[in-house]
Amino acid sequence: MKKHNYSAGPCILPQEVFQEASQAILDFNNSGLSILEISHRSKDFVDVMEEARNLALELLGLEGKGYKALFLQGGASMQFLMVPYNLLQTKAAYLNTGTWSTKAIKEGKFFGEVKEVASSADKGFKYIPKGYFIPSDVDYFHCTSNNTIYGTQIKEFPKTPKPMVCDMSSDIFSRQMDFSQFDVIYAGAQKNMGPAGTTLVVIKEDILGKVERSVPSMMDYRVHLNKASMFNTPAVYAVYVSMLTLRWLKKNGGIAGIEERNEKKANLLYSEIDINPLFEGYAEKEDRSMMNATFNLLNDDLKESFDAMWKEAGIDGLNGHRSVGGYRASMYNALSLESVQVLVDVMSELERKA
Repeated sequence: MKKHNYSAGPCILPQEVFQEASQAILDFNNSGLSILEISHRSKDFVDVMEEARNLALELLGLEGKGYKALFLQGGASMQFLMVPYNLLQTKAAYLNTGTWSTKAIKEGKFFGEVKEVASSADKGFKYIPKGYFIPSDVDYFHCTSNNTIYGTQIKEFPKTPKPMVCDMSSDIFSRQMDFSQFDVIYAGAQKNMGPAGTTLVVIKEDILGKVERSVPSMMDYRVHLNKASMFNTPAVYAVYVSMLTLRWLKKNGGIAGIEERNEKKANLLYSEIDINPLFEGYAEKEDRSMMNATFNLLNDDLKESFDAMWKEAGIDGLNGHRSVGGYRASMYNALSLESVQVLVDVMSELERKA
């Protein structure tokens, strides 16, 4: 039976990527060696790293604009630390829209004053704050573009007088926008780009070197830039699979092409959530995420039946985050419209049976 993977991460990836990546485990580039055993200093892998970094900039439309791409380790959680280490001299502004931005705020406070310019905690993070003020005396403004746990997504980013840093872990490469409005973009690969183990960081070089503190080598963006992401042994396989996924994205119309597909998937599922009297969406409609649809079943007596039905249909990973409950359908780039239709059909069938 075909599986329909709604896991929030590690996520679904394209089948052709799985096939090529699995072949590379046995024999990479006809070398007689596995991708898992080649030297990270070999020309074969240096070429992989270079292509992955270049593809990231190309797809984001940031080539030739003073940006560099890095593939680092430690996930987005390490970036919660690295960003203030490199950028926070006295004060930073943070928008709090969920669990991950809350964690980023916690790390920022180790390095200076953190001003929380707005928060949606008052309503369980089910909306995106708007109309907030970003002071001009901060070193940077930090936001999270998409909130995986609560199913909200920033639709319009603020104008800011200082550098803007964005955690795009769960919607990177999923929709078109002017990426040059950001000075730092970071994203754990496992949400929409590749396997767990590597993190994409896209950074505008001219914002670095302005803090007075000494930054340890592993935490210093300039060190990693100077070594082209090869200061320490990178996550070879995770970078390779991310490169394959970026190739797949480019071949399929880039971000413009995938955004059209993502909109169709999101519209299909949210339409069912709204017309089906058995379900209710969690996030405010205007702030709903295209990547993570969160919803609740209104009648707990039907939960056992619904859970059995979606599992029987081959659906996996639909349960909501443990802190929120309910259900969460993560519709990352590689998820097909067919898979969304399967879930919608199960929800409709439940209504007919109820």
